[in-house]
Amino acid sequence: MFAMDPVHLPLLFPPPLMARLRKASDLDPALVVRDFADPASAAALAEAEVLITGWGCPHLDADALAAAPRLRAVLHAAGSVRSLVGDALWKQGITVSSAVTANALPVAEYTLAMILLAGKDTFIHRERFRTTHAYPPPAETARTGNVGRRIGVIGASRVGRRLLELLQPFDFTVLLHDPYVSPAEAAELGAELLSLEDLLRHSDIVSLHAPDIPETYRMLDGDRLALIRDGGVLINTSRGALVDPDALTDELVSGRLHAILDVTEPEPLPAGSPLYHLPNVLLTPHIAGSLGNELERLGRIVVEELERLVAGLPPVHEVRHADLARVA
Repeated sequence: MFAMDPVHLPLLFPPPLMARLRKASDLDPALVVRDFADPASAAALAEAEVLITGWGCPHLDADALAAAPRLRAVLHAAGSVRSLVGDALWKQGITVSSAVTANALPVAEYTLAMILLAGKDTFIHRERFRTTHAYPPPAETARTGNVGRRIGVIGASRVGRRLLELLQPFDFTVLLHDPYVSPAEAAELGAELLSLEDLLRHSDIVSLHAPDIPETYRMLDGDRLALIRDGGVLINTSRGALVDPDALTDELVSGRLHAILDVTEPEPLPAGSPLYHLPNVLLTPHIAGSLGNELERLGRIVVEELERLVAGLPPVHEVRHADLARVA
């Protein structure tokens, strides 16, 4: 049974994937639950063994689970399940799987693109070119380029690890901070492990890929932002809560730092925010994750997980309760 905003279904499950879903299960594609208390869904929910969830699915609380007494698995066609599932579900031992691995790919690709563009000072040159209509003199491009740039990656998450892979062919020095990674593992990932403070001091471009958990709230506060060198670039494709918004705004308004922000706090920023108009800031509307034809990757993982469950096999992308303490 589907439980999500139905607007996403056509891209998540185009006809070939929908056909595989229907072959593996007794599924009514026209029945998509938005409210677990809706009487129109009660009969189907009472028989459902698997919920295929996605963006727009309501929280699976105790009442929802009571309405689905036969439920055995939740297959999430999106990333984090943190806001979707709670203690009631874990206590019942229901299997949870997520397509977060597939969702990590476009985020890492977006980040790589922005690192390369930032290394070429693309956004600053774009702003100057708009007004001067002239090519920059050598004095303005002396520090431009991607040779030897020091890239600081905060968080060896799924996105962070994929980004580390994508960075390997380039002529970068890659630094990593993650309290759950050893120096040897960091070396295997192609990075040098540093404390957060040392990473900030030594990076030209800092990219955030840590989870939004209590331990990471405002991890980049005013004191830590001040450690980034003058002219340094902060890229955030994780969550806005990881950065102190007032301290970041002060740094950006002063012109000392540059930023590429796909996420902010609040999200979106209020219309009066100066960040919309600063030449040293690139704001994008939370587009780094899966969009458009990239959604099919998420649906494909769900189909493969369902086929494994039907065959009596465990899911490949299972989410465990214990993991939520340190993942998104």
